[in-house]
Amino acid sequence: MKKNLLVIAGISGSLCVALGAMGAHALKDKLPLENLQTYETAVRYQFYHTLALILVVILSDKIQSKFLNYAFSLFIAGIILFSFSLYFLALRPTMGIGNEEMKWIGAITPLGGVSFILGWISLSLSTISDK
Repeated sequence: MKKNLLVIAGISGSLCVALGAMGAHALKDKLPLENLQTYETAVRYQFYHTLALILVVILSDKIQSKFLNYAFSLFIAGIILFSFSLYFLALRPTMGIGNEEMKWIGAITPLGGVSFILGWISLSLSTISDK
């Protein structure tokens, strides 16, 4: 099980590096500054939470708690909902999608933020819960 979780974290980490490099080099001249900042926020939050995924795996050797499993799942949900919705919003101009089209995707981003918050709370609860 831990190997699978580390594989997921490794894939997310490699995506962070690849997407970050793409933003810094390939997209720098193709996106408006505001979109580039949104894109960078997505990469940054994905990277932070990829490190959190690794932390959860490491802690699972020391702590036996269902809240660690919740934390891992919530961090993954946050990466998908928060970071990937921001990637989409930032990259709309490169896909020929206007600012008003598919704007509802922006409503998904806060759900990802809530997932991150709940993931951190779950991580905290894992230290006081032994089941």
